[in-house]
Amino acid sequence: MEKINNHLILRPYQVLCIICSLGKNQAGSNRKILETLRRDPEMPVALCCNCDDQFKFQNPGTNDDTPEGADYNQKRDFDILLRMDLVPGTILPARIIFKRALKMIKTTSGICGYNTVTADKWRGCPRADSGCYEKIEQIGIDAIFPPLNQQQMCSNKEKSLCQMLKTEPINVRPHILICMIAQYGQGITSGFEKDNLPELLQIMLKSPQKMISLVPGADPMICAPCPSKSSQHDFCTTGIFASGGLYNELKDLNVLQALGLTYHTSIQAGKLLALILQKIPETKGVCAFSGSIPETSLWRERCGLLDGNCAGFDEGRERLMAQLFPSNGRDKENERV
Repeated sequence: MEKINNHLILRPYQVLCIICSLGKNQAGSNRKILETLRRDPEMPVALCCNCDDQFKFQNPGTNDDTPEGADYNQKRDFDILLRMDLVPGTILPARIIFKRALKMIKTTSGICGYNTVTADKWRGCPRADSGCYEKIEQIGIDAIFPPLNQQQMCSNKEKSLCQMLKTEPINVRPHILICMIAQYGQGITSGFEKDNLPELLQIMLKSPQKMISLVPGADPMICAPCPSKSSQHDFCTTGIFASGGLYNELKDLNVLQALGLTYHTSIQAGKLLALILQKIPETKGVCAFSGSIPETSLWRERCGLLDGNCAGFDEGRERLMAQLFPSNGRDKENERV
């Protein structure tokens, strides 16, 4: 384990070894690395391995090779990167790396050990068939980085709600205003444990003069209770590969573009809500992306794959339009008749 330029350098095999040692409940250097990462799961980690061609610029050397030999270590690292669809020298937050490993590597068989042993140098790791890795793979990322418990979520919600009620402007990342409308359409009201969006909507409806500031990142007032918000940073860790922050940033920018606004714009709550309802009639092209997203892409997220609008968005938008623009609502009813 080496830390350079604020990122940790790991060999790809060490990621699997850390998971395996956790399944074996074994102390040692791998568990020490895990303890370091648990203090900051969003720590940048570089996956470096020894190469003899284009990627040799990032070669870490053989000091961390295990006793099986240089060729075995190189092949094992390559096999891991191949399955994770990454290249040598890739730098990603630790959480993304471990979730990607658990999602894309179901067993160490054929990677760390082989069914057919052709020579002693290719015997592989004696723990490859122990089932330790597979035990943690079944549990998932929560075994590596434990999520917030119910008590922590409740405490975070209480504190953040108090802050939101007395703060002006209220900081909001743009795309969650779309989520807010969809939640409203689904009938999700105050008391929702994972975010403060229902409470935000009530503030916007009851106090339309209140100022809202559009900001980047998972803001602590709205997202504080969310189990997918990093406890160390204002980062979002949702999604298939825990890379939802990346996808959410693009959604934020899509919303800003659709509204003709920019980050750090402060606007009255009523005006902002009306602007969203008028200028974003559907989530396609805003939350749901056009075109296919490869299954292994870090941009691949469930909302982005939807063919239609987010669940509840149509209903939420229609109900809010009827409240804010009652004449339009009556016109719609007349059209149906």
